[in-house]
Amino acid sequence: MEGEEQARAYCERLTASEATIARLEAFAVRLKDENTRQNLVSSASLEQVWQRHIADSLQLLEHVPGEPNTWLDLGTGAGPPGLVVAIARPDMPMYLIESRKRRAEWLQSVCDELGLSRCVVLANRLEDVDRIAAGVISARAFAPLDRLFRLSTRFSTPETIWLLPKGRSAQIELADQPPEIQCMFHVEPSLTDPQAGIIVGRGAPVSR
Repeated sequence: MEGEEQARAYCERLTASEATIARLEAFAVRLKDENTRQNLVSSASLEQVWQRHIADSLQLLEHVPGEPNTWLDLGTGAGPPGLVVAIARPDMPMYLIESRKRRAEWLQSVCDELGLSRCVVLANRLEDVDRIAAGVISARAFAPLDRLFRLSTRFSTPETIWLLPKGRSAQIELADQPPEIQCMFHVEPSLTDPQAGIIVGRGAPVSR
């Protein structure tokens, strides 16, 4: 996938909904506007918002068969991937965990504006969130793998799908995990960056 035109076309094919594309356009406008008030993402990345943030998030849906009962996104921050997925799948229960107050307030304002009634923003540290049995757990730039598993394994079940975009460090981070973790996960190439990877797995890993 190269450039904004291809990224937008990919999103249009994946969602097959003019209403969804309109909501994604509204999100892109809100993200650019809010980025002038708080540093959500790099300014340079906003020049490729469809490729770097929207398509990059929606590609996670390719790894989820069917419609999960609950999706948990850790450290949502600027919105990707959890809020973007919620925009594309508004009927799916989505929990966005974001401990930073201003960012959580912004996420909630976008949910309200776009009518995402099934998307819940939890303005807490992950350690303080009550257990939710998640069908999918995602996290982008949240924490190193060992800490991520230590904090979030309690939300998983034997059927939980993990989707962890790790950029160009994906293979290295997974290789640093113990064998019992490595055997549960693998790295899928990112569609939006040929040098980046997504750590994908299923189950309830035992954290160190």
